[in-house]
Amino acid sequence: MTDLMRTNLTRSLSGAAACALLIVAASCGGGEAPPAGEPEASSAAEPAAATGPTGTAAVTGTATFDGQPPSLRPLDMAADPVCAGKHDEPVMPQVLVLGDGNTMGWVFVKVSQGVPAGSYPPPSEPAVIDQNGCVYHPHVLGMMAGQELKFLNSDGILHNVHGLPKENREFNLGMPATVTEQSVTLNRPEPLFQVKCDVHPWMNSYVAVMSHPFWAVTDESGSYTIDDLPAGTYTIEAWHERLGTQTSEVTVADGETATADFAFAAPSGD
Repeated sequence: MTDLMRTNLTRSLSGAAACALLIVAASCGGGEAPPAGEPEASSAAEPAAATGPTGTAAVTGTATFDGQPPSLRPLDMAADPVCAGKHDEPVMPQVLVLGDGNTMGWVFVKVSQGVPAGSYPPPSEPAVIDQNGCVYHPHVLGMMAGQELKFLNSDGILHNVHGLPKENREFNLGMPATVTEQSVTLNRPEPLFQVKCDVHPWMNSYVAVMSHPFWAVTDESGSYTIDDLPAGTYTIEAWHERLGTQTSEVTVADGETATADFAFAAPSGD
């Protein structure tokens, strides 16, 4: 082989190798490699969930107790004279709070089916439960997943806040007299769970962690309103800590209000 043939062969092999490198680079996406420590972009990344829609429809109604209400005894706070001394009158348990016409307070009402797909960001302001008079206020609370849950100690005595969620991590926050607030953040939606005080066993409340803002808690008048709904058909669920859950289906148009009332009764034999 002549020197000229060897030179031409070498040039041909070098050109083929360069082409092969260019083909490999193109098949891997081409361009420069990402800087060290920065992840390479993936073309298969899932798009962020769209913000859930709201609207101008609403659902309203009333929760009532059907039948003769049971006779409840006042809370016995004698085990802690400081707690007892914070009240001039007997304190009734919050398990059944009735208004005129047996309307029921502390019933949690939510849209359980029909919520449009999308994500609903949590409020920037915390949800708050206060320990005042050795009683939790409010007794039933709804909040959004990812929202801060703040506990206040307005009593100025030793409490502890023992939360018993199942989807989120259980928490137990010591709150001596000098600690006026403690906070947790619950990131997973879940049904109502109990919060209690291990120091004062009569203290308890219930918290629901929601993935959407379409819920309400009845006051002593038994009334609730869930607004800002898009037009649609929804299943409305009402929950009471002792009397269980009930559901009702409603269809509501833009700018209109549908009604879903609930009547709870004590189980037979109670």
